[in-house]
Amino acid sequence: MAIKGSLREASLPDVLQLLSMGKKTGCLSVTNRNNFGYIYFDKGRISYASIVNRRDRIGDMLVKAGSISPEQLQQAIDAQGKQRDKRIGDLLVDLGFITRHALHEHVRVQIEESVYTLFTWSEGTFNFEAEVHPERQDLLVSINPESLLLEGARRVDEWSLIEKKIPSFDMVFDADWRKLASTELELTAEQQAVLQHVDGRRDVVRLVEASGLVEFEVGKALFGLLTAGLIHRVGRNSRVNLQTIPAGKSEEHRNLGVAFYRTSMLEEALREFQSLLEHNKDDANARFYVGLVLLRQGRWDEAIAAYLDAAARPGAKPATYHNLAFALERVGRYAEALSALQDAVKRGGAKDAHIQTSLGVVTLMMGDVHAADRALGLAKALWSARPSAAWYHYAALAAALLGDLGRALEILQEGLTHHPRVAALHNNLAALHERRGSYDEALLAAEHGLTDDPTLPQLHKNIGDLYYRAARYDEAFDAYDRAIRSNPDLGDDVYLKLGNIKLRREQREEAVQCWQRALELDPDNTMARTNLESLQQAR
Repeated sequence: MAIKGSLREASLPDVLQLLSMGKKTGCLSVTNRNNFGYIYFDKGRISYASIVNRRDRIGDMLVKAGSISPEQLQQAIDAQGKQRDKRIGDLLVDLGFITRHALHEHVRVQIEESVYTLFTWSEGTFNFEAEVHPERQDLLVSINPESLLLEGARRVDEWSLIEKKIPSFDMVFDADWRKLASTELELTAEQQAVLQHVDGRRDVVRLVEASGLVEFEVGKALFGLLTAGLIHRVGRNSRVNLQTIPAGKSEEHRNLGVAFYRTSMLEEALREFQSLLEHNKDDANARFYVGLVLLRQGRWDEAIAAYLDAAARPGAKPATYHNLAFALERVGRYAEALSALQDAVKRGGAKDAHIQTSLGVVTLMMGDVHAADRALGLAKALWSARPSAAWYHYAALAAALLGDLGRALEILQEGLTHHPRVAALHNNLAALHERRGSYDEALLAAEHGLTDDPTLPQLHKNIGDLYYRAARYDEAFDAYDRAIRSNPDLGDDVYLKLGNIKLRREQREEAVQCWQRALELDPDNTMARTNLESLQQAR
């Protein structure tokens, strides 16, 4: 289930309640101007949340809570320089500065703070993708979203007041030190923490980073200091374009691009990576992701151009040639796709299961079934755990084309044990059962596939064929109608049979239209032409 919308039309708390009540699992991504955050759900409960490019302050939080000392944090940071694959929290545990349980509790607070921050975003968009899980996150939690709504609502109310004085995070403040020296007001710990960094140069974003506090706490502290007249606004930091910022700053845009891509926000991802390329045309990573986005969008010719450009640059990796081959295969340029895959093998992809599988697919598309069967056989041994659904699809197809229906059946049955919710495999199984004359089993397999993907046109067509064979014409008509609604160009044989059913219903004009459509799709469809001529002679 995908849920998309605008934060102006549906508030984030409402969306969280919907996902909680539906016990959904997946990722809810949220955008607000150039900000991006996400919340992961596991059966309706929040398991992880983060805001991209927001400084990871777990260490600062631990110091503020008194769980570790600043010196211990620095020691962990120094250790991270030698173990970049380890998180600060894990290093603190390894060094014996904090227990795993205590770290987990602080991570929970960090996740809750991320959700509270997202609650304050009143503009932007949200997008939920089902069955998406956090990547490389060892410390997951289980939070009932409803437990966060009350505190979130309170913060939203306070934030609406704060925004009247601090409408954007690029505002810069300076302190009235003379007034501060004479005031008798008792400042909160947060106000004191923020005040020591107010210098007339740092904007709110920099104050958040310097203080180690979360955005809400900094905003609330600044609001109080402003209201008391202890600080004053001196201007705003202009956000310069990516072309003029230091190369290190580009990492923030890269992080945004990757996050957008992983949550299927493809236009936003493309914008970030293209901006990176405008700044540095030799950024191989950005160029690779531009190609990935174009592939996901089905913009094959543009993807081919992007990957041809990437492949022409020194040091191009096997994945570049593999993706180029995929785009070429999608537009029917099979010989060029095969050449690209051979280049991928030469550049280190010989043991890559994906590349070897693609070699089998392209070879099959070129009509060399025996070579395809051999390549796919070699590919299976390279899969570390289990082959992909695509491997099972094409391996079964190759076996069937060689007339080895028993092996094709075994491949599909094995594939469905590993990928039980892939509708295409159920569709293949249905077609195989039909070819073997097992029509009841074919219908059962096709109907099973529809429960996983009711939009797959080929499944509706196969069900229609089975009903048509059994002379259950009304049910066949309904299945064919659903098929062509999803894909009007599905095939001439669908329109031929629809015309036949229309004629049985004595709907002659509609039958003629169906057969004419069949001939548009395939001018050599002799049955459709014969039916039209017979009907005209009968008149």
